Amino acid sequence: MDTISNRTFDELKVGDSASLARTLTRADIELFAVMSGDVNPAHLDEDYARSSMFHEVIAHGMWSGALISTVLGTQLPGPGTIYLGQSLRFLRPVGLGDTVTVLLAVARLDPDKHRVTLDCTVTNQHGQQVATGTAEVIAPIDKVARPRIALPEVRLRERGGRYRALLAAAQDAPRVPTAVVHPVDTVSLLGAVEAAREGLITPVLVGPETKIRQAAELANVDLAPYRIVPTAHSHAAADAAVALARTGEVGAIMKGALHTEELMHAVVARDTGLRTGRRISHVFALDVPTYPRPLLLTDAAINIYPTLEDKRDIVRNAIGLAHALGIAAPRVAILSALETVYPKIASTIEAAALCKMADRGQIEGAILDGPMAFDLAVSEEAARTKGFVSPVAGRADILVVPDLEAGNMLAKQLEYLAEAQVAGIVLGARVPIMLTSRADGPLARLASCALASLLVRHSTGSAVIGSS
Repeated sequence: MDTISNRTFDELKVGDSASLARTLTRADIELFAVMSGDVNPAHLDEDYARSSMFHEVIAHGMWSGALISTVLGTQLPGPGTIYLGQSLRFLRPVGLGDTVTVLLAVARLDPDKHRVTLDCTVTNQHGQQVATGTAEVIAPIDKVARPRIALPEVRLRERGGRYRALLAAAQDAPRVPTAVVHPVDTVSLLGAVEAAREGLITPVLVGPETKIRQAAELANVDLAPYRIVPTAHSHAAADAAVALARTGEVGAIMKGALHTEELMHAVVARDTGLRTGRRISHVFALDVPTYPRPLLLTDAAINIYPTLEDKRDIVRNAIGLAHALGIAAPRVAILSALETVYPKIASTIEAAALCKMADRGQIEGAILDGPMAFDLAVSEEAARTKGFVSPVAGRADILVVPDLEAGNMLAKQLEYLAEAQVAGIVLGARVPIMLTSRADGPLARLASCALASLLVRHSTGSAVIGSS
């Protein structure tokens, strides 16, 4: 086992030295910012940094200071050292990829107080001095040798990073006229207004005008820029929003403060709704911090126990959304409890049938495989361990669940246990439908609007976001 030991005061002599070399990475800068709270844009914002005097992101000055502390505490004098003071003069910046070497040398010894003064020099890979100074410590008098403590692995996860990329991609898409159904509470009203401010939608507020204006007053929102279509109640609001979509006055619908089934009842109405020749289904667009690509999950909100024919349309709808996100050949994992066909588990048979449909051209534009257990779909390591060979295994872009119960539980597990951001949208109707929830955060609401915007733009054949 690796150990660290010290040099006691009696072992030290002037001229003794120790050094440490470290290459600066982005993770170093981000970890230092998280630890210190120093979010100076010179260290974290590439756009800002390019306009600064150094023209690049640079390390915090005290990152070099922290490396000096490392040498003091682990090498010279080492464990038992008490840090008394430090002077530092910073001479030049440290940029990403620079390798710095910290050199500490004993300059003076005070036997009466066991104090040690050390010269500190930090140089870069070109031999140029980055920082210089002196440190004063009390050296240990007892010999110490201890096992080196294994540090926990730290993974930096930016929640919603892919959603922000999604919003950026949607900035160039046209604003989508959107019927916001029954926005009579501050949450749904503010979600629509914020999406308008981001340039994603042009809201048409549909519902009881008095209640909408009351919500606006509570939220301190000026309704002057927005059209209001007054209705008597939420049922009428759903019907009116669908009617606006049927006439082409709006290109999308956003759920407000009403139940999903109330809105969908109007959407699926046979004679007055928004049906097409394809089954309507729901897709969750997930940003899972631990997964290396965007992930689509379907269907977890509309079709309770879909038939094989339903699942064909569910898969096709999700593939269409993936194409709108720029994923040219999405990998589709048809989930079940097993990766083999087992007659007593119907979902394994349906998964195999869906894959055969893809082979025969009944489902196009994607790579399908299944049945497949969840671990095989998202983990290449699990697939290797089990000897499961598939172009989809460990790299799925789309997860197709057996039924709504499984999908709903999986989506919520990813949201609450894996810190995923979750945005939902309904596909297969004449227009995309944003099914927002009161539990959705602002970023998830904006992401749903961005999905709708990109779907509308994709109808012109312009793809925007890729996946590795």
